[in-house]
Parts: sequence; structure tokens; C-alpha cells
Amino acid sequence: MDFTQSHYDYSLFTKRIGANLVVILVYVDDLLVTGSNLLLIQQVRKDLQENFKMKDLGELKYFLGIEFSRSQKGILMCQRKYALELVSELSLARGKSAYTPLEFIQKLTSVEFDQIVKDSDSEDVQLEEKGNYQRLVGRLLYLIMTRPDIAFAVQVLSQYMHAPKTSHMKAAERVVRYIKSTPGLGLFKPTGRCNKLIAYCDSDWGACVESRRSVTGYVVKFGDALISWKLKKQGTI
Repeated sequence: MDFTQSHYDYSLFTKRIGANLVVILVYVDDLLVTGSNLLLIQQVRKDLQENFKMKDLGELKYFLGIEFSRSQKGILMCQRKYALELVSELSLARGKSAYTPLEFIQKLTSVEFDQIVKDSDSEDVQLEEKGNYQRLVGRLLYLIMTRPDIAFAVQVLSQYMHAPKTSHMKAAERVVRYIKSTPGLGLFKPTGRCNKLIAYCDSDWGACVESRRSVTGYVVKFGDALISWKLKKQGTI
């Protein structure tokens, strides 16, 4: 069975047979086979086993750190294990949880901005070891795959990777404390047929303290399932 490789994602292979579609997702030595017809999926798995030395792990339950839970209502994708490991690594398991990713109307600033406005806050200094902050934000970026609720906070924190300050680290740790209170949150893909595509967009005018740029975000839903989202800074006002 010949598959067509995607021009946009070289790890994605598809095959359409009439009204049925089979998809193979490749990541290093891991394969994920899915589609709209169970018999075709089984045939593809059989063909792969005949041509390659591989182990069939059966129904998808865990893939690239994402957990999949099925019910009659749909499929839940979450990163609970990954989230709890992150909380444990920062020794926040017994710490106080946070109910929001960022403090209300919190405005973080860069070292350069502080020098221009001559901010005299002696406690908010640049971190001597920025690697810990960079690794933490990197791990939070990976968690965004199933946690769009922290996307804005992580987008803000990622702007200070080159010269993080004490306030940036505290804000990043607050995101982890928020995750501690909601480790099992994720994306839910409901069952049922739907061909309705819905998009929402909003903008926070002049939200950035330093550049006075607006932050625009959008989400796209296919039926009741969230399939895409993004946050982006717009041009200078």
C-alpha cells in the first residue's frame, strides 16, 4: 500500500481509498497509525510488520508524553504524568497551588527596559544562572500542546529567555503551581460527526509595556474539538 508524504510535514504519510483515509505519523522510531476505517488500519499494521522489524503496542494510550483516555463521549488528550514530573522537579509538590497562571494585571519587564526607566527595585535582579529558567520555559512550551490555558503566560515568559530576572523565575514557578492544581487538564475530542469549522479571534490593545504592541490570539474549533490556537504580538502602535 503506497502512501503520500505530506509537503508540509515530512513525518506525515496519508493514503486515501475511496471515502476512507489512513494516516501514519512517524517520530524517530515511533509510529502512530490511524484512520477512518478499522480494517484498513489493521491491514497497514500487518503490511508494516511484514516489511519491518517492529513491535505492535496495540490501541494508543501513550505517545510522546501525551496520554490518551477513551470513553463513549470521546477522547481526552493530556500530559498528566509530564505535568506531575515538572512539579516534582521544582520541589513544589507540597507547595501552595495557584489558581491562575499569572497574577492579575502583572507586567513583566526586561533588563534593558529597567535600565532605561531606571527601575530601582534592588530585589528584581538578573539571574546569574539563566539555564534553569530557559529549561523551565522550554518544558512549559512542550506542555502547551495539550494546555492552551497556559499559552499566554508561557508566551510572555519566553520573551525573556536571553536575560531572565528574579521576577521572571517567580512568574514561571507560579505557572507550575497552577499546573499542580490542574495536572489532568487537556484537550477533549468528542465523538460524533461534524463538518463545522469555527474560529475566534481577540486582541489586547497595547498590552506590551515596553513596545506598546498588541497581543492577538485565535482559536480554531472543528465542531466542539479545539484543533489550533496561537498568540502573536502585532506591529508597533
